[in-house]
Amino acid sequence: MKFIIVFVALFAVALAAPRPEDAVILKSESEVGPESYQYAYETSDGNKAEEEGHLENVGTDDEAIVVKGSYSFVADDGQTYTVNYVADKNGFQPQGAHLPVAPEA
Repeated sequence: MKFIIVFVALFAVALAAPRPEDAVILKSESEVGPESYQYAYETSDGNKAEEEGHLENVGTDDEAIVVKGSYSFVADDGQTYTVNYVADKNGFQPQGAHLPVAPEA
């Protein structure tokens, strides 16, 4: 009988625990063209991102897309983390206060 009482009590506590709400989109923008694009969004749970990209050296053998952007999120520890990045012919290059930095050569 004690087992049932404990089980029911734990079940009631689990049901009463606050549940995270579904995130709501607060902002959503995008623009796409033949040689460039950009987008941005923000949600009610603290997540946000923005990015823009464009073609460089159009019509040549060195044609490539260059992307710049950032994203932020709220982690389980309650802190907001932001990553700024560039992606180009040198690869993906993220920067953020929480990211490790390689020593200079």
